Amino acid sequence: MNNIRLTFGDPHTFASSIGTNPVTQFRKSIFNKQNKTIMKSLRNSVQLIGRLGQDPEVKTFGKSQKASFSIATTDAYKNAKGEKVEDTQWHNIVIWGALTEVASKYLKKGMEVCVEGKLVHRNYETDKGEKRFVTEINVNDLLMLGGKQK
Repeated sequence: MNNIRLTFGDPHTFASSIGTNPVTQFRKSIFNKQNKTIMKSLRNSVQLIGRLGQDPEVKTFGKSQKASFSIATTDAYKNAKGEKVEDTQWHNIVIWGALTEVASKYLKKGMEVCVEGKLVHRNYETDKGEKRFVTEINVNDLLMLGGKQK
């Protein structure tokens, strides 16, 4: 009988003892032909559920419209003292096209929504010459969720 020595946390040591590299097996399972389409659709994909921080602001540029607002996502946990701690993150949301009308007509401050889109990083220069950096989520899909408004 062979003695097998394992070092926990090192998949290559484990793999050499059983003859298969789990990292390679994982990559093969992800990138096989069936999953290729799924993985491509996950590139730069963001899904968030949160509450609107303000009513959507709609701007018109020629024939196209843009709605923008922010949503808050909150995580809660207990610290070392057993006290409940809430951590709120704010996300800038931008909607173009047909969803703009839906957002302006139905979305209101405090409503809970689910958005799906992609991250966009951009920068601009203020009138004073200061460079500003912005991260936004350009929305492809929007779902209004029920429940009480806060």
